[in-house]
Amino acid sequence: MLVVLDPNIFVSALITPTGLARSVVQAGIEGRFEYAVCPTLLAELEGVALRPKIADLVAADAAGRFVTDVRGGARVEPDPQVQPISRDPNDDYLIALSVAVGAELLVTGDADLLDLTDPPVRIIGLRAFADLLGNGTAD
Repeated sequence: MLVVLDPNIFVSALITPTGLARSVVQAGIEGRFEYAVCPTLLAELEGVALRPKIADLVAADAAGRFVTDVRGGARVEPDPQVQPISRDPNDDYLIALSVAVGAELLVTGDADLLDLTDPPVRIIGLRAFADLLGNGTAD
């Protein structure tokens, strides 16, 4: 199964190493499912991981290893051509990436994406995806 994980899933996994997001991301890194990223997604993740607020929660070397692991486990694709579709134009690249790679799912915690009517890719929340994986442990 090929999916796209919203950067908010990766950030949650980074700052909560025992949480549901981390177990899902770890499952992807270990190859239990395939996930696609693009340079824009990786840049967003790296930018957030370096923010002072995150640095207060996660050591820089741990954040760097996490981003390296995410990149290493991913199918890295070029940035897609983006068409406006959501309330937040900054989210549109995730939909475009999902469509471009033929992802079965876009996994997010973002209401702007979850509330879309008739999206071109199935969009689900983290808990629903964890349940699909059989990974539904508590946060």
